[in-house]
Amino acid sequence: MRVDIWSDVVCPFCYIGKKRLEAAAEQAGIELEVHWHSFELDPDAPPRQEVSNSERLAQKYGRTIAEVEDMQRNIATMALEEGIQFNWENANSGNTFNAHRIIHLAQSKGLGSEAEEAFFYSYMTQGLPIGERETIEDVASRIGLNPVEVDDVLDSEEYADFVKFDEQVAHEQLKVTGVPFFVFDQRVALAGAQPREVFVQVLQKALETASDEDVEQQDAPVCNDDACDVPNK
Repeated sequence: MRVDIWSDVVCPFCYIGKKRLEAAAEQAGIELEVHWHSFELDPDAPPRQEVSNSERLAQKYGRTIAEVEDMQRNIATMALEEGIQFNWENANSGNTFNAHRIIHLAQSKGLGSEAEEAFFYSYMTQGLPIGERETIEDVASRIGLNPVEVDDVLDSEEYADFVKFDEQVAHEQLKVTGVPFFVFDQRVALAGAQPREVFVQVLQKALETASDEDVEQQDAPVCNDDACDVPNK
């Protein structure tokens, strides 16, 4: 089954959603054909932030550092349930435009999901500065991309139009305001890191090609702008 996913590599809920989708597909016995699409949460971000994520988010949204740290701990707890070690204290957010370009390069070689996984892991678990070239080259090497091709992309504007087109479709056609955002079989849309059982329900519904019924969705966590929060229950 084809699944189109809009995400950003600094979005913990995108990583959580990826893991939940994969587990749901395995549970339902459905093989996925995943197409990754770019969505920059903060297109104006510098390559590396000079302050911690907690300080930056507290300043930007008028929260205390304690409130932001509590939010981050909640996200880390949710991530751990999916086998993700989110070391939020060390996370260094930054501009993800070049990471998205390398993901498109990887996807052209059938390695899109491997690239997404490696970037998620580098940012959330390893705490590497995701916007710096050294990190991007490390991720590309880790998944087996040719370093010469990677350098050629990073030294040019190659795949920039792919990133911009993805974002144009998200904003203008799909009206996406936060990620992750999933489209199943080009018919059924789902927003947020939904519970695994919701993913199973959507996968099964998408298989029923004659049905256009909506799938009941829950409020699920998304990253909007460059802020991520757990919705109130």
